[in-house]
This record gives sequence, C-alpha cells and structure tokens, in this order.
Amino acid sequence: QVQLVESGGGLVQPGGSVRLSCAASGFTLDYSVIGWFRQAPGKAREGVSCISSSDGRTVYAGSVKGRFTISRDIAKNTVYLQMNSLKLEDTAVYYCAARPGSTIATLTEGWYSYWGQGTQVTVSS
Repeated sequence: QVQLVESGGGLVQPGGSVRLSCAASGFTLDYSVIGWFRQAPGKAREGVSCISSSDGRTVYAGSVKGRFTISRDIAKNTVYLQMNSLKLEDTAVYYCAARPGSTIATLTEGWYSYWGQGTQVTVSS
C-alpha cells in the first residue's frame, strides 16, 4: 500500500526557512518521481518542484527557483523540500506526490498517481 506522509510545516517569518519532508512507503524511491505541489487559499494547486530519483534530475517552478531545493535520501525513502527566503505568497498547503516506476520529472499534476495529505506552511510576521 503506497503512502506519502508530509511533515515539517508550520509558521515562519518572511525571509525564514523551513524544510518539508515526504516519507514514502509501499514503494522505493530509487525508480520514482516525487513532486511537491502547493495550494494557497482560493487558488488552484500548482507545481513547486519535482525530482527523478533515478538520476537526481530536478525541476522547479519559476516562482521558487533559487530559493527552494528538492533532494532525496533513498536509504530513508524520503524526499525533502528546503525552502529559504520565504515570502508571504509561499503560504499554502504543501503536498507531495509520487509516480512510482517513472523517470520523467514533470510538474504536471495529472502525472502523479499518489498524493499525501498535505502540510500547512504559513509565512507571516
């Protein structure tokens, strides 16, 4: 049974940092694509970043490039999203998603087969 569990969200001040974790079970990361998406109040869900675990290839949305870093620890079956220089507009529920058995890194939401329940990140002073 595939399961994705996000953690690490919370309240952070503008300019601050937070690291999100996505712990995967029921499949191995070494041949999968993991993506991070977010949904702000009143807005559609959008892709933030993704990583192809087989070769480490990454994709970032333009709004987070240079501020966010996605990484994976295959031994822990966990993907991380390091978020730096946070802005008010980064406030959202962050979801991780998985496409096991794939190497195609894409921020296309429909590509992903499994989703976590999300973790709230609030950027506020």
